[in-house]
Amino acid sequence: MVEASGVRDWPLAMPGPGWGGDYNPEQWPEDVWIDDIRLMRRAGVNLATVGVFSWALIEVAEGRFEFGWLDRVLDLLHDGGVRVDLATATAAPPPWLTARRPEVLPVRADGARLWPGSRQSYCPTSTVYRDKAVGLARRIAEHYRDHPALACWHVGNEYGCHVPRCYCDRCTVAFREWLRARYGDDLKALNEAWATAFWSQHYTSWSQVLTPRITPAFHNPGLLLDFDRFGSDALLALFRAERDALRDVTPDVPVTTNFMVMRGFSAVDYWSWAREVDFVSVDHYPTAEDPERHIELAFSADLARGLAGGRPWLLMEHAPSAVNWQPRNIAKRPGELRRNAFQHLARGADGTLFFQWRASRAGAERFHSAMVPHAGEDTKIFREVCRVGAEYRKLGELLGSAVDASVAMVFDWPSWWALQQPSLPTADLDYREHALALYRALWQAGITVDFVPPSAELSGYRLVLLPALHLVSDMDARRIDNYVLGGGHALVTCFSGIADERGQVRLGGYPGAFRDLLGVRTEEFFPLGAGERVTLDDGGTATVWTELLHPDGAEVLASYTDGALAGMPAVTRHARGSGLAWYLACGLDEAGLRRLLARVCGAARVWPAVPAPPGVEVVRRRAPDADVSWLTVINHTDRDARLPARGVDLLTGTEIRDEATVPAGGCVVIRETPAGAARAADRDRGRVNSRKEY
Repeated sequence: MVEASGVRDWPLAMPGPGWGGDYNPEQWPEDVWIDDIRLMRRAGVNLATVGVFSWALIEVAEGRFEFGWLDRVLDLLHDGGVRVDLATATAAPPPWLTARRPEVLPVRADGARLWPGSRQSYCPTSTVYRDKAVGLARRIAEHYRDHPALACWHVGNEYGCHVPRCYCDRCTVAFREWLRARYGDDLKALNEAWATAFWSQHYTSWSQVLTPRITPAFHNPGLLLDFDRFGSDALLALFRAERDALRDVTPDVPVTTNFMVMRGFSAVDYWSWAREVDFVSVDHYPTAEDPERHIELAFSADLARGLAGGRPWLLMEHAPSAVNWQPRNIAKRPGELRRNAFQHLARGADGTLFFQWRASRAGAERFHSAMVPHAGEDTKIFREVCRVGAEYRKLGELLGSAVDASVAMVFDWPSWWALQQPSLPTADLDYREHALALYRALWQAGITVDFVPPSAELSGYRLVLLPALHLVSDMDARRIDNYVLGGGHALVTCFSGIADERGQVRLGGYPGAFRDLLGVRTEEFFPLGAGERVTLDDGGTATVWTELLHPDGAEVLASYTDGALAGMPAVTRHARGSGLAWYLACGLDEAGLRRLLARVCGAARVWPAVPAPPGVEVVRRRAPDADVSWLTVINHTDRDARLPARGVDLLTGTEIRDEATVPAGGCVVIRETPAGAARAADRDRGRVNSRKEY
């Protein structure tokens, strides 16, 4: 949870929602800079990230700094009314450093050292890299501490991207030190945690403990899990070192770094990182070939808000159109840039930035889209950028407001890491995609979701979802059980509660920690073969996963009609205390999930913000200390949509009396009338403010 830190909680002196992107003027001659400022004014840009990959042009040789070009850039941006998210420039060590000190380079699990020539080419435990990075950050802070354009600091970039882990000898020593801090000097606790009696792995000296390099067979699961924890913490230590130098020089300037809340990235446990930034920033790039990428975008945006503890957060990077590093560089459709921006804004962002401002003419990302494409300003992209920039200027009143949500989803990076390990019951259970499937059913029902860690206080929520929470501590399991005993509703899915936080299986039958909560006992997993399906007696089908489940007080809601488990339960419900605990013991199909979630939400008295047609996204933001609320409505369909609303459309100034019409592919932002907002609050009595303390 982001802790309140005085003025260090948002970019300084922002006049409205942040709008802009990564600006890399060092790639262009200075006459282009002048044109950039002209175009930024036209596009309504008010925030630019500068200097992310500029180390080699700021510190041109060891100890020799050249700030002149960057001075001119920041002066131009300030004169143009653009605030600056100034980077520490440490994301890519310069050739003079890697050539002189090649030991800063990372090492793969097979022992091969990675060469320079791209980015993120550093070992996270390298004292040489850390000293040089911290020194550069301090020099930049000292030089720009009083610059009027400075709004916030951007440390590093996308930590864990490209090189999520290093396996060098130095990291091995650091890993041992990390383990000593976790388990104490006595190896007995480590041997117990990793169950080293298996395969003759018992350690008698710390010098025998290694990073998980390439081995003949499967690695020790406990070692892998702790190495993932160590890897996240090692990167976090790098961030803290630069952050602390910046705070020492500029204590009132907020510090952030860009998290990667997106498919394919699990290297960092962001719950622990979120406590260390002054405000949460994220990067997000949807999979262009996913026809429902707008739902995955909403998932990631809600996850970002969860990491921010419900406070406003910043979308640091997303693409105006095509993303060059995906297999097929597919452009966004007309209007999609605008819909994506308003989706993020609806779900708690107080700013949305792009990578990048001007499309590079050379380099590895020369075919990545930009706000100013290669074709220039007379383009679909730039016209859309200008439109949204003008609309954002009308939305300053939303700043600082919170998103309404009465449903929580528990999201856990260690469980994600555990489900990526080899030698599991199936290789087909993808943690993030499994959670996204549940989320998709709620999105389609118009239900807004908060994301929370396993340790979260849950009492304010009507419904809590636990998708594949494989690892859970005794304390967190009791917290979830007490939530249900006290009247809450929980939906737990397959492979949850199986192991403790060390990754050791809980004995006595699955789902381990949640047997009493769910009133069931599973004696054996029955994962399905590739492409295999089984049918349920409620009309649903299941893939990937089934299990031999026995009710132990739970009510059976659906059973298998065919396959190896014909007649056995697939979905159950258990009355526990004043609440209900539901168990989904299979990989249910999309239609089946929609039906199940409709039933669960009905029992928990969870409703959408406003009834809306399919494909129309509606989210309510609410002022923290006033009876004011706003509906953001995004129409993802090719037909005009109508929905009940009262208030004023802030984008057009149109008064809405009883019904709002949202054009096909369009967006509206409605300041609701107090009476309408009050009715919504009454209808959703028990709603919590999303500003949680974790």
